[in-house]
Amino acid sequence: MAQAELVCGRRMVPVSLDDDTWVVEQGVGLPMEPVADLRATVREALEQPLDRPPLAEMVRPGSKVTIAFDDPTVPCYAPVWEVGLGEIIAQLAAGGVADKDITLVAANALHRQFTADELAKTIGRPLVERFAGRLCCHDAEDLANMIFLGQTPRGHGVDLNRRAVETDLCIYLNTVCWRAFNGGWKSICVGLSTYSSIRHHHTPDAMSMSVEKNAMHEILDEMGAVCEERLGADHFFKVETVLANPLEVGGMWAGSVGATRAEVLSLMKEKSTSRRALMAEKVDIVCYGVPEWSPYAAFAEMNPLLTLVSTGLGYLGGVIEGLGKPGCSVVLASPCPDRWDEVHHPSYREVWERILPRTRDPYEIRDRYQEEFAHRSEYIDAYRHRFGFHPVHGIMATYPLKRLRHAGQVFVAHGEAPELVEHLGFVPTGTVDEAIERARAIHGPHATVGIVQYPMAVNRQ
Repeated sequence: MAQAELVCGRRMVPVSLDDDTWVVEQGVGLPMEPVADLRATVREALEQPLDRPPLAEMVRPGSKVTIAFDDPTVPCYAPVWEVGLGEIIAQLAAGGVADKDITLVAANALHRQFTADELAKTIGRPLVERFAGRLCCHDAEDLANMIFLGQTPRGHGVDLNRRAVETDLCIYLNTVCWRAFNGGWKSICVGLSTYSSIRHHHTPDAMSMSVEKNAMHEILDEMGAVCEERLGADHFFKVETVLANPLEVGGMWAGSVGATRAEVLSLMKEKSTSRRALMAEKVDIVCYGVPEWSPYAAFAEMNPLLTLVSTGLGYLGGVIEGLGKPGCSVVLASPCPDRWDEVHHPSYREVWERILPRTRDPYEIRDRYQEEFAHRSEYIDAYRHRFGFHPVHGIMATYPLKRLRHAGQVFVAHGEAPELVEHLGFVPTGTVDEAIERARAIHGPHATVGIVQYPMAVNRQ
């Protein structure tokens, strides 16, 4: 019998293959060549935008400019921040804009704020030192510095950071588009907004990576229309990035939010493989490993909620519906240690210990607990002043539990603490092979198995 390996935290573990096993390599990049010269690529995008004048021609001496950028949670390990921001600032200087008239804002939304040292590891220490006093992280709870721009036709309120509003030009540097999840108006209308606005599209059903009929981005496009109607279409200048792989850029475009988004979506439709097309037929058992990685553990530690739910069922779990039959079993390989980062994820342990024993229905969790957590003063203080995630983020981390409506049983192999696995109603096993055999007892001896080989991944440190 042949064998393959699955990622399992920081190591690889074996899994046996038989005649009823499909093996799929689920890459995290696109089948495209990386650009040969990143700096030249950025410069070309800024000098030849899709539907805007060259960036240097959009400003004049004395123009006030806000440059917002993706926070360090995004899975980009190419030097897009340092090179991209550097070239943007150089183009502004060519148009006569002085450093004193530029503000840099990390668009961290409800993610935690980041320290100067963490930002230095992301955008480069020279920029952090050069813009000391004019570099900050977005604070979604600093309501005095948020401006309400209006409502969409469906009644969704649009709040935006005052720095992005009261400026002559708001530039946004996007560093990665992961399928259709990132980019577009999500960058601005999430990264620089409030919980009151974000709650409209960050729901168990709306959040999506789909290139087609993406409910989240439909709402965000409506919010973007409000922004442009209130502030003018020329108020925003977007730089959008597609990665060939996490370490290299595949392409960059500049211009309006709509034009750059359209270019990215066109490329995604051309290059991306639908999860439903990865195998010829759906299987009874979906099996994959979970690396010790989460976008929400940048410069931080994982916890069981991030490991098993947010990453395990969420970011990696799209294959459950894509490859598995209704009622399929899911096998995860993860050590899932009993480890909690109380500084950066202050509300997560309470969600795990108090809420999940009562219900694992994300819709019920949202309806019963979301508003309570969204306004908890001690957690809000940790978000604003002690580099903690916004308290509602721990609630939103449970949303991938919606996949349990498609899956039957979830097995977790190689877990260091079986009680953590059982806490979610999952079944702990010693090995992946043991988990598959127990799943076969449910589906029958001839059950088909789909193994997805996710690559090793690490958190930004």
